[in-house]
Amino acid sequence: MKLCDLHIHSDNSFDAESTVNDICKTAVERGLYAIAITDHCEAPFIKCGEDCEFGSFDRRIPKSVKETLQAQAEYSDKLKVLCGIELGEPMHDMQCTEHALAYGEFDFVLASVHNLRNEDDFYYMDFSKLDIDEVMNRYFDELLETASFKHFDSLAHLTYPLRYIKTTTGQMLQLEPYQDKIDEIYKMLINNEKALEINVSGLFKGLGTTLPEYEQIKRFKKLGGKYITIGTDAHNSAFVGKGIEKGIEVAKKAGFNNYTIFEKHNPILVPIE
Repeated sequence: MKLCDLHIHSDNSFDAESTVNDICKTAVERGLYAIAITDHCEAPFIKCGEDCEFGSFDRRIPKSVKETLQAQAEYSDKLKVLCGIELGEPMHDMQCTEHALAYGEFDFVLASVHNLRNEDDFYYMDFSKLDIDEVMNRYFDELLETASFKHFDSLAHLTYPLRYIKTTTGQMLQLEPYQDKIDEIYKMLINNEKALEINVSGLFKGLGTTLPEYEQIKRFKKLGGKYITIGTDAHNSAFVGKGIEKGIEVAKKAGFNNYTIFEKHNPILVPIE
């Protein structure tokens, strides 16, 4: 079975360690068929230049694109290397988002929400001191808005805040109170022919589940979901491809016969055997 990892960060992301070349070497060693380099670009922070923790996206993303295109040529007989971007908070500043999408000829755009408008990344939040219900309702409202955006291919880690809710409270948040809103997100993705990501990082970061977990993938399928992408969210080469088989198992159990990669934004189905 072809193994594809469509969520990988190189050292062109502020919080990642490995070069594009090292990532490709690892992917080849582990027998992967395809990878996507999806370096962070938090859209509203583009205008900050170097004056933020992320550094200049005007510097980082063109470098990521250049190195990825070089790797495409170098590894063409061994590995399919896709040029991607993780576009964070695309609806917070549309001018910045348009700027981000013009950085290169991307194969694949992951859309994500790491923070609410005018708030810190969920990573920095102490949920033991917050009204979690209010935060999550706002989060899913923003995800629905993001799902309505036309210029992306897959919606990343739907249950991202759960990582940090579990870390700071010790509790696993139940999603039943938010299911109506989540269903609206799924319907928007389906109507716009977008994919939902199975992010396997939760298997290794204290949750013990994918993001989102099986029941949500099953729900997406039941509502008519067609496209699923699978990614590790690797921030160093050690995690490249790790857990992709488990993500495939989740997709298969939920009723998917294929998962998806994107070339020049065109969905290509990869059979699940």
